[in-house]
Parts: sequence; C-alpha cells; structure tokens
Amino acid sequence: MRTMRHAIAIPLAVALVLPGCITYRNSSDGITRLRIGETGVVGGPSVTPLTVLEDSRCARDVQCVWAGRVKVTVRIDLGTGSQSRDLVLGEPQQVADGSLTLVEVLPEKRADQTIYPDEYRFGFKFAGGL
Repeated sequence: MRTMRHAIAIPLAVALVLPGCITYRNSSDGITRLRIGETGVVGGPSVTPLTVLEDSRCARDVQCVWAGRVKVTVRIDLGTGSQSRDLVLGEPQQVADGSLTLVEVLPEKRADQTIYPDEYRFGFKFAGGL
C-alpha cells in the first residue's frame, strides 16, 4: 500500500494578480465552482480560493490506508468585511448566518500526474441564511 502527500502552495501575491472579477457559477446542483484567484457568490458570501495548503487525497489508482484531505485558504467577503479561512473538504464552517462547505475538488488525484495550482477547481455550497 502506498499513500501520497502533496502540499501545494502558491504565493498570495500571485493569487491576487489572477483575474478576480465576481462570477456566478451556481449550477443546478447548487455548487459554485471556482479556480484559484476567481471570486464567486456562494449563496450569499463571495468566496475566492487563494491557496492549496494540502492535497493528501488518495490517488484513484492507488490503494491507501487513509483517504487523505484537501485544505484550501479562501477569502470570504461579506457585507461586514473580508476574512481568510482555511476550509477542509467536507467540513462545514460557520460563516455569518449559515455554513460554508468545500464540497468537491477536481481534478481527481492520480499517482502518475502532478496537479498544478491553475488546474484545480473547487466546489462550494452555502447552507442557511435568510
């Protein structure tokens, strides 16, 4: 059995230089999908993925003891200001009057390929709110 751990980070300055216009990418499944540096409205708050801190997911073509996790730093913009948070795939975090969850990360990991920061796509959902 083999496990793989990769920590990928890009400097915040690079992430802020990338296009940051607000987009609306809510699909019919209620997921807002964004790239690093791209801002989207997720059920209320605006979210911008900034950096991949950890991607230790088990590659789909490898048998692992632990499924691994993905941890991403995001900027959350609310009417009251901005804040940075680290979100872990599948773990909701309280934001304003609801919860924000990183629900998917693409592409899937493969043992024979490196995922570069510009290839990541993150899916977010917001639950709650008025």
